[in-house]
Amino acid sequence: MKIGITYDLRDEYLALGHSEEETAEFDKTETIDALEQSLQVRGYRTERIGNLQTLIKLLASGSHWNLVFNIAEGLHGFGREAAIPALLEAYRIPYTFSDPLVLSLSLHKGMTKRVVRDLGIPTPDFAIIEAEKDCETIDLPFPVFAKPVAEGTGKGISSASKISTRDDLRAICRMLLARYQQPVLVETFLPGRELTVGIVGTGTEARVLGVMEILLNQYAEPHAYTYENKEDYEQRVQYCLIDDALAEQAGEIALASWRGLGCRDAGRVDLRADSSGAPQFLEVNPLAGLNPIHSDLPIICRLSGISYQTLIDMIVQSALRRISSPLPSLHAVPAAKVNRKILKCAARTKRAAGSKQA
Repeated sequence: MKIGITYDLRDEYLALGHSEEETAEFDKTETIDALEQSLQVRGYRTERIGNLQTLIKLLASGSHWNLVFNIAEGLHGFGREAAIPALLEAYRIPYTFSDPLVLSLSLHKGMTKRVVRDLGIPTPDFAIIEAEKDCETIDLPFPVFAKPVAEGTGKGISSASKISTRDDLRAICRMLLARYQQPVLVETFLPGRELTVGIVGTGTEARVLGVMEILLNQYAEPHAYTYENKEDYEQRVQYCLIDDALAEQAGEIALASWRGLGCRDAGRVDLRADSSGAPQFLEVNPLAGLNPIHSDLPIICRLSGISYQTLIDMIVQSALRRISSPLPSLHAVPAAKVNRKILKCAARTKRAAGSKQA
């Protein structure tokens, strides 16, 4: 079997004059090396394709692959992660990870939260700021949290993202609108524990790989897993695999979100606990980083005793099962079913909180 690999190489974009922050989501050569080696160990023939422009040229010249392992993030617009999957679908070439609909939806955090909320999954109340004047109409209790609506790797998130006054809200939103040229998501700030859940599989076969808590140390920017904290995680962040009641609830919410949104093969769901200790959905990453050392999903696997080789194997096998037995692109969980599950989670959390108070 011949597997092509699509990706955006960070060094190539830096050489073109793009900034460190602009290219933060793109891959290092060591990631592509590790991924290709993992595929070759299993006997697959591989071809490094690269970015969208290279893929277009190769397709036009008649190139074809049995499967494309796609980790390309793209550079512009809400559809940037969906561009390569959409092109591959036009050529009827199967690929790993989620389809264009899911990748476009999930990149826009506000639209994702609307769908998640409709599924009955808890997520902080929010508003979308399209222009600075929209700040005047926000009716959320302070503090709130503001971030670009369609960025990853903590871009646009800093200690100033936690906002306590309307004047600060206007100032931060003005800066984010100008800097990132996209709307700003403003949501109720959640003061509790910050978690990310690793998931592998599709639909009913999806399962939790591990629940990791993100702990900020004394050198970290406060309040959140910010861009600077992620860039300097070895000095600022501690990662802990957890297996308590909160982890169980977070896993249930993450799986309901993953299945309800129609995500495929592998990725992460980020959550944070509210003031009562109940986890709430923040965002989903259906195209999670795969650097074997630095990316959150491989870190979750490493803490769970799952090797990088095994993670790549699971992703490929999930994709191959989909190809041999096609499933609908959306594996929606009925809202009533999700509601019952979430209500049980909430009830357990309230009972636990009551016991502590007693």
